Amino acid sequence: MSLSTLDAAIAGDDRAFREVVSPHLRELHLHCYRMLGSIPDAEDTLQEVLIAAWRGMAGFAGHSSVRTWLYRIATNRCLNAIRDGKRRPRAEPIPPFDPPEPSRRSETGWLGPYPDSWLDELEAETGPAARYQRREAIELAFIAALQQLPPRQTASLLLCDVLGYSTAEAAAMLGASATATKGALQRARATLDRLRPTRGGQPTASVGSPAERALTRRFAEALTTDDIEGVLALLTDDAWLAMPPAPHEYHGAVAIAAFLRASTSWKGSRTIRLLATRANNQPAFVSYLTAPNSPAAHPTGLIVLTIFEDRISGMTRFLDDQLPSIFGLPGTLG
Repeated sequence: MSLSTLDAAIAGDDRAFREVVSPHLRELHLHCYRMLGSIPDAEDTLQEVLIAAWRGMAGFAGHSSVRTWLYRIATNRCLNAIRDGKRRPRAEPIPPFDPPEPSRRSETGWLGPYPDSWLDELEAETGPAARYQRREAIELAFIAALQQLPPRQTASLLLCDVLGYSTAEAAAMLGASATATKGALQRARATLDRLRPTRGGQPTASVGSPAERALTRRFAEALTTDDIEGVLALLTDDAWLAMPPAPHEYHGAVAIAAFLRASTSWKGSRTIRLLATRANNQPAFVSYLTAPNSPAAHPTGLIVLTIFEDRISGMTRFLDDQLPSIFGLPGTLG
């Protein structure tokens, strides 16, 4: 971007404005997703960010980079959305069968998956001093934990520990004192350290490695053939199954097996079909279910796997039939 392009944008040139902001759109979208926990909310807020940036472009004085200026707008718009209750209410899905009693109930209401194909559009979105690197800063465990922090703690942690801004820079972006921002950051780190081990995963093999692909392939084969024991054999001892935005969680092989048996009994002779994809830098499958007496399969949602060493430590099932289109997969399988 040339200085003349920025000057033209400040003067109100619409084409120049688009050229100025377009390099930052995907990372701003990801930032809004991290703050708000869902793609629809991130998209709504990003539109507000662009409108605010267009209206405020004439007042851009160059005291910071355009990127930092946009992140300031995006962060505060996300805080406003949370404060004003603008996030889209997520109705708790009602299972078509009578599920067993859950092991526990989660407090994470806003949580959705993020396609890896969108992450591939980002060259580098972490600063040199970032505590969390790209892989772990997008994992579902991290996003879920963020949703349990007070909003300003979330903002402070993302600006400093993910994007690499200093405490003073983050304070200026938030309109707060450096002392208050440092305190919020310290409390956020402590809470995150407490929350993340209950859901985290750390693969010993690299992401997308042959070992990971073999493990997920075995999972798909077991699930689609109703081999519940085969699924259980792939799990860690403390594995869990969650279904946000429903609060139900099933922890341990016994609880997970009870849920899978109830689900398998309900679907009867219908067949589950899975298409492999990736979400939040983790292996995932879009799930389809055939119709009665028909080979056509319709989407039922998406399953994201959390891998720990050579086993599956978690399964997150998103019951949303709109997810295939977001992940670039067909709405119906013939």
